[in-house]
Amino acid sequence: MKIIFSYHAKKRMVERGIKFEMIEDAINFPNYIIRKGKKVEAFKNFNEGVLKIVYLEKENFIKIITLFWK
Repeated sequence: MKIIFSYHAKKRMVERGIKFEMIEDAINFPNYIIRKGKKVEAFKNFNEGVLKIVYLEKENFIKIITLFWK
């Protein structure tokens, strides 16, 4: 599924040194997820910490809203 980014998410990705491959891994193979209405929060453990990604699932794509290390 195609992944697109909000302007905010692109900016945070660069600021926080989060690679696209990490985002794909967290979305496809999360340690756990929390669904809040239309939003999905995916959590994935990495050496750097726990990556949290907040996104919307659409029919043909996933839109990343924000992402950060916990």
